[in-house]
Amino acid sequence: MPLGEIDGDRTSQYLPLSQVRASLAERWRLEESPHRTGGPARYVRVKETGGRLGFITPLTHNFCEACNRVRMTCTGTLFMCLGQEDAADLRAVIRASDDDAALDRAIGEAISRKPKGHDFIIDRDHNGPAIARHMSQTGG
Repeated sequence: MPLGEIDGDRTSQYLPLSQVRASLAERWRLEESPHRTGGPARYVRVKETGGRLGFITPLTHNFCEACNRVRMTCTGTLFMCLGQEDAADLRAVIRASDDDAALDRAIGEAISRKPKGHDFIIDRDHNGPAIARHMSQTGG
């Protein structure tokens, strides 16, 4: 995903999962699966093995409308979306009060700002990062 500055051209690192899936389908029979986990992956069943394979496509299919995930860093920062810079500093709320109600309100307010979509784009015109933060800063 286009997170953080890197050396080099990101377009040379992008491989659409549609190509990965097509390549896998040359060797394996992939059947659509209704299996869901509550996350963004869409699954296929590999007929020859009976196993499941999940595809997550943040660049070619913006699944944000169904995303129910947030990220909490070890420093108490709550990110509502990997592809946006907006965050809530929950550490400050926890340090300011022993009352869980204040924390509940801060989390609720942050979640209410969860965006409807992100801006992950990798092409010749947008080969820089979508956001400055590296994935290792967010966790996951």
